[in-house]
Amino acid sequence: MSDSGVLAVLKATPNPVRYLFAGMIINQLGAFVQTFLVLYLTFRGVPVAVAGICVAAYSVGSIFGSMAGGELAHRFGSRATIAAAMTCSGPLVATIPFVSGQGTPWALFGVVALAGLVTQAYRPAAALLLADLMPEQHRVMGFSMMRIALNIGAAVAPMLAALLILLDWDLLFWADGATALVWALLAFVLLPKGTTARREAEPAVPATSGRAVYAVLLRDRRFLCYLLAAMFGMIVYAGSMAALPLEIVADGYPTGLYSAVLMISSIVLITCELKITTYIVRIPKRLAGFSGNVVTGLGFALYGLMAVHPVFVVVGALLVVAGLMIHGPSTSSHPATFPAHLRSRYIGTRESVIGFAAATGPIVGLSIRGWLGGPVFWAFCALLSVAAGSLHLYGLKQVAVPNPRPEPEVVGERS
Repeated sequence: MSDSGVLAVLKATPNPVRYLFAGMIINQLGAFVQTFLVLYLTFRGVPVAVAGICVAAYSVGSIFGSMAGGELAHRFGSRATIAAAMTCSGPLVATIPFVSGQGTPWALFGVVALAGLVTQAYRPAAALLLADLMPEQHRVMGFSMMRIALNIGAAVAPMLAALLILLDWDLLFWADGATALVWALLAFVLLPKGTTARREAEPAVPATSGRAVYAVLLRDRRFLCYLLAAMFGMIVYAGSMAALPLEIVADGYPTGLYSAVLMISSIVLITCELKITTYIVRIPKRLAGFSGNVVTGLGFALYGLMAVHPVFVVVGALLVVAGLMIHGPSTSSHPATFPAHLRSRYIGTRESVIGFAAATGPIVGLSIRGWLGGPVFWAFCALLSVAAGSLHLYGLKQVAVPNPRPEPEVVGERS
């Protein structure tokens, strides 16, 4: 596929999907809670232990929010779920400065946990809307574009945060709440009420209730294997991101090297992923899942040599990002390939597993690094990444799915 392949997909993207990406970028520009919560609370005089519990509370809320988002999207639709979740998220996040100054930790824990729950509830709904509206032949590319939208927001957000902190720390959370409300308004006004004609017209199927769908999921060994691979991959990635700055400093390099690695990684991911995806869609998803994790594993292995020369840090980071670009779009879009009556719960389950792994990964990674030491830790990360890729060989193998349905006719605005 040539360069025109990317342009062809962009032209074929329905307008509601473009609005979806724009809203996600706006929301991500103000996503400061998880990144700056500990710094903010300790700056305001909150004990470190309380700040740590707040981060844990936010993570726990996020895990349950992802599962709830999939269920709500199935019952009420993606637009209603996104608009409601962001409408609740805005005021909750904006009140964190007030609650943190009241000297009542339990109230702070509750507000932060609820903020995590409602903030993450929109993610499964967004993925479901993308799966329903994006033409099937471009679905993997659509999930690649979603990843880029999130990364654009995540790359710019720290710069905005630095400016806001110079004025007032509280502005971080007020801006976060404001962007959430803007996203809620955009979702309500611009996103379609319906998703697919098929979902409205299709006859009742045996697995429509949540209990029945999760019973199907628990019997789906390939999907469980896929979830295990996703969990391993995210745990090792989150753990490596927590351990990398410590390793850089321990080896005598300046902290600026870590900042440079993050900046280079973000630029490469944002500018190259779509083009790489045009080639990845030619191969089976299970091979993309395996090969991408192997490439990421090679990057982790090079981190183990950073004490020799800092170039190994940069090259290793580039390989880690390359691996993410190879397997990320294919693996993240996999739950969207299931029939409509299963899709939202499968997406929600995947998001919950990813949320759990992202929350526990730094703790697990730092603990293992302290036990094994730097070089052995990076070898362990490489092996675990390859193990995740091997699980994808089975979990992503194309097989017949229950109750197949014809492709949906999109209801709503088209480009």
